[in-house]
Amino acid sequence: MGKLHLFDMDGTLLHGSAAALEISRQLGLDREIAELERGFAAGELTPPQFAQRACDLWAAELTEAQVAAAFEGAPWLAGIREVWADIRARGERCAVISLSPGFFVERLLDWGADVARGSRWPAVPIRERVRPDGILSAAAKVGIADELCVRYGLTRADCVAYGDSMSDTALFAAVPVSVAVNADHHVSELASAAYAGRDLREAYELVVTNG
Repeated sequence: MGKLHLFDMDGTLLHGSAAALEISRQLGLDREIAELERGFAAGELTPPQFAQRACDLWAAELTEAQVAAAFEGAPWLAGIREVWADIRARGERCAVISLSPGFFVERLLDWGADVARGSRWPAVPIRERVRPDGILSAAAKVGIADELCVRYGLTRADCVAYGDSMSDTALFAAVPVSVAVNADHHVSELASAAYAGRDLREAYELVVTNG
């Protein structure tokens, strides 16, 4: 039976950055989004509150072209396409699950992910308010993993998780194999393996080598 590889995006596939940071950089809002990120990390903002504050920053200004530029210019790990190609060549599956906006996360489908699931933020250009029920949480990542297991005829025992921070803790606790990628203490103590670097192929090799 194959495996289901579950990848976080912010801080994991994106080295030292996040979708909101990269998008805000396109608008010259580095300082403002950094302040929101600090509030979120400190637990002062819930995921829906963070999403609404970010949308307030971007409203009426953000364009699809700027989202595309943020995506293309982001500090992605090397080897993402190659890892996903190898996973699919083995008859296995790969999915990205992120709290970040779906309109950013879903662009990873073009890189070879079977599934790319993000939070449901308002469409660009942003004219609507955030719906809290569309914003993912750490617990929601586990629910999506279970949903994908049903879709592919797998179980949690067949899952491998890759992540870096507190939003990955629930998933790391739910699956048997996990890789902490450039991670903080929230997940490093839960992970089966740890990787620090800029190449996803090296993190993936920890899973392949250990079966």
